[in-house]
Amino acid sequence: MKETRNILVTGGAGYIGSHTVVELIQRGYNPIIVDDFRNSSSEVIDGIEAIVGTRPVTYELDVTCKSDLSKVFATHDLDGVIHFAAYKAVGESVDHPLMYYRNNVDSLINCLELSEVFGVKNFVFSSSCTVYGQPKESSIVTEDTPIQEANSPYGATKQMCERIISDVHKSGSSLRFLNLRYFNPVGAHPSSHIGELPLGRPSNLLPFVTQTAAGLLNELTVFGNDYNTVDGTCIRDYIHVVDLANAHIKGFQWLELQSGPALETINVGTGHGISVLEIIHTFEKVSGLQLNWAYGPRRSGDVEQIFADTTKAKNCLGWEAERSVEDAIVDAWNWQKKMGDE
Repeated sequence: MKETRNILVTGGAGYIGSHTVVELIQRGYNPIIVDDFRNSSSEVIDGIEAIVGTRPVTYELDVTCKSDLSKVFATHDLDGVIHFAAYKAVGESVDHPLMYYRNNVDSLINCLELSEVFGVKNFVFSSSCTVYGQPKESSIVTEDTPIQEANSPYGATKQMCERIISDVHKSGSSLRFLNLRYFNPVGAHPSSHIGELPLGRPSNLLPFVTQTAAGLLNELTVFGNDYNTVDGTCIRDYIHVVDLANAHIKGFQWLELQSGPALETINVGTGHGISVLEIIHTFEKVSGLQLNWAYGPRRSGDVEQIFADTTKAKNCLGWEAERSVEDAIVDAWNWQKKMGDE
């Protein structure tokens, strides 16, 4: 095995991608970022450098442009790809389905085709618990939980991408695949140098909370209070983004140990469900602030409740979440306050 392994990280300036780049560098890998900054900022690269002391190689390009992406594959002897680049907002996907299908599916196909052409062996795909839809039997899902019809075009693109990967594997490809099905990433790096950076109005809960607390938004809207849950609000499995980033390291190490073609799918969550109201109350407790919030109508595409069975992640990867929701909220709030000071 080479002393330094080059890993292409598509969407490496994004929220999860940037935290994964940090963890890769700290463990001796050489991540090569490809990002066009449409959903991020070039300042994220500065943040990564501030944490690790080195500036990752970065290409500003659109992953759906195969000719541009091929030049990166040709320039670097790649040991693997971690494919993050995708649109990811459920509500936006309902309003703009074609945009989601075009971006999310085309980018994957380009990465797969080029990986085969250039002999790249290891491929980690950024999937999502949205592939499960609304589970029928239990809100605790294993990797074998039956896949239901997706509740949104975003979820459908993740289902479709997993199907494409499965078909490529069945075709006899030499690639080793790992699908990581994320639950709900939250928080920021404890250094406050990088964190979630939503452009425009946030679609994820915790940035909505912190921006409301910071006075950037007038009011936090809780979408629905009539779900069949403990307090009527949706329940999710919120995982600290640094824990999620570390799952990619464990996942890539697992792929490197495989002797031949492989395909594995693993849930990445905490195994615990927390409601929207519980997130709000926890934020108020750790920050000492009172949030201005109100109930609104249900949001199209939202699943009522879902959280992970993490047994396979522990047994296969030797990974489990180490940070609490309180840790994530403190880190997210510190990140928000730092952005307000700049």
